Amino acid sequence: MFRIVEKQQLTPDTVLMRIAAPRVAKAARPGQFVMVRVDEKGERIPLTIADYSAEEGWVAIVTQTVGATSLKLNSLAAGDAIADFTGPLGRPSDFVTVAEDELRAKRFLFIAGGVGAAPVYPQVKWLHERGVRVDVIIGARNASLLIFTDQMRAACDNLYIATDDGSAGFHGMVTSLVKELVEVRGEKYDEAVTIGPMVMMKFTAMTTAELKIPTIASLNTLMVDGTGMCGACRVTVGGKTVFACVDGPEFDAHQVDFDEAMRRQTMYRTEEKQAYDRAKEGASASASVSAPASDHKCKIGRDE
Repeated sequence: MFRIVEKQQLTPDTVLMRIAAPRVAKAARPGQFVMVRVDEKGERIPLTIADYSAEEGWVAIVTQTVGATSLKLNSLAAGDAIADFTGPLGRPSDFVTVAEDELRAKRFLFIAGGVGAAPVYPQVKWLHERGVRVDVIIGARNASLLIFTDQMRAACDNLYIATDDGSAGFHGMVTSLVKELVEVRGEKYDEAVTIGPMVMMKFTAMTTAELKIPTIASLNTLMVDGTGMCGACRVTVGGKTVFACVDGPEFDAHQVDFDEAMRRQTMYRTEEKQAYDRAKEGASASASVSAPASDHKCKIGRDE
């Protein structure tokens, strides 16, 4: 069992948890992920590492409530434990193997969408600690959905915010902000990394291709079993079939067939919705069963 040492509610449906997992924390590198199982009867889900401390022995994960398992996981509290926490899995970010003096000669731009800010953070932090110049764009539909802004601001040279409704930062999509930075403000970047919703990464890759900025995209949202056995995360990159979990999760964004990846994402949508609806109904039923008992006790108290 793996204990939850801290829980933070980032948005109404997004939770950060720090899990006590010393061996995973010691081996973790930016870009990798873990497989989580809430209980003995639960499914295994892949979650990208959002932060880690080898010294303190914890690994952070960020989970958005989108299905039955994430609903169950996010309902747990600090002090509770989960059954399995396996990792680190997947290949670390390519820059981890590059000589530090070579890295310091480059300037990176990270483009994160929504909860994609969480897996971007350990990459930015790793580079920043080594004196590498890093700018970050975080995009969200509105200001209430922004996460990791304080952490990111402390770990990068420049943080830019973009919101669809203009409630914070730049009013518009992250792709428009990328163009603004490069074409209007004259900023120059040697490499870009994008993590977020698949459609956002697709248009970000199209934008950086126009700007001739080499770009990496993380396809972590495609993964299911995390071992390459199920084949659900097959995707075409540069005309070849690869598996996001064992060959990635990071790939050359300009070579990814995003349309195929988005079609693959919908494969289990019906089953996922059915499982989520059942889980919500179960939670509602539990609440309705307990509520009358509580109301009844209050009534007895008043009558007495």
